[in-house]
Amino acid sequence: MTLVTFGEGLIRLSPPQAGRLPQSGSLDLHVGGSELNVAVGAAHLGVTSRWVSRLPDNPLGRLIAARAGDQGVDLSLLQWTSDGRVGLYFAEVGGITLYDRAGSAMSRVTPGSFDWQGALAGARWFHVSGITPALSDAAAAATAEALAAAKAASVTVSYDLNYRPKLWSADRARQVQEPLLAHVDVLIANQDDPGLLFGIDIGRGPEAVARALQKRFGCPAVAVTLRESTGNDPSKLRKARGAMLLVEGTVHHAPRVEMDVVDPIGAGDAFDAGLIAARLLEKSWDAALRWGVASSALKLAVAGDFGHATPADIDRLLINDTLQGTR
Repeated sequence: MTLVTFGEGLIRLSPPQAGRLPQSGSLDLHVGGSELNVAVGAAHLGVTSRWVSRLPDNPLGRLIAARAGDQGVDLSLLQWTSDGRVGLYFAEVGGITLYDRAGSAMSRVTPGSFDWQGALAGARWFHVSGITPALSDAAAAATAEALAAAKAASVTVSYDLNYRPKLWSADRARQVQEPLLAHVDVLIANQDDPGLLFGIDIGRGPEAVARALQKRFGCPAVAVTLRESTGNDPSKLRKARGAMLLVEGTVHHAPRVEMDVVDPIGAGDAFDAGLIAARLLEKSWDAALRWGVASSALKLAVAGDFGHATPADIDRLLINDTLQGTR
């Protein structure tokens, strides 16, 4: 298994056609979860991916597993449990998000729940985000165990800060994550989280933010994703995605790409998937950054949490948007 990810699977309920929750008479159902989204995105890009998680043995848990399996993700280390529940969240496109995930099966994970030596056997990359340790103190301890195991196995470790203020405070997130980042090879953050969590001056620009993160935590590679809304048509949501990457002192930039938005949820995870997949497919860091931006932009045009971009899709966008670089 080339890529292993660790995190919670969720069911998302959203009003159809970019509607609003209070006025909606029905809700569309999607399956997601940050680390599951990364595993799915990487699988579509040609990387064998395994998702490690816990799910309740009930119809909702089976639904999540079925959707993940349909995307080509390996579920052999999925743990079925009689305790806990499936986490839910309600989200409007470009609007509010409401969580209903307390007491989920994954929040009850504990150190020792998984055989990490077996889970990581043959793996080259391990990915987790700041959402997993935010679920509970036990989940934070299990994340620390997984990161230490990946480091001991000489597996490349990536970590997306993915700060969710509805799950924990900035102070608690900083306290828990600072020791975790000692195990990380590739740290990924958006343009806001480093300021909120670590007091880094984000006004100095993404390159300064990346250098500050690299100096503070010693991660060999730091990526900062950039996003903004564009366009003047109020009836059409349009976003631009971009990113920069600092690798052992060398700075890489990927030009931004704009896309009409069908569903923005999961675009950050799609960036992670593109970056990781490109590196696992032996592409340069410069090309990997472009793959990440292209994958993220393509996700904006797809409904649901999962990205479905293929290498051919990436190549077409790289050519059309002059994002092509060293392959």
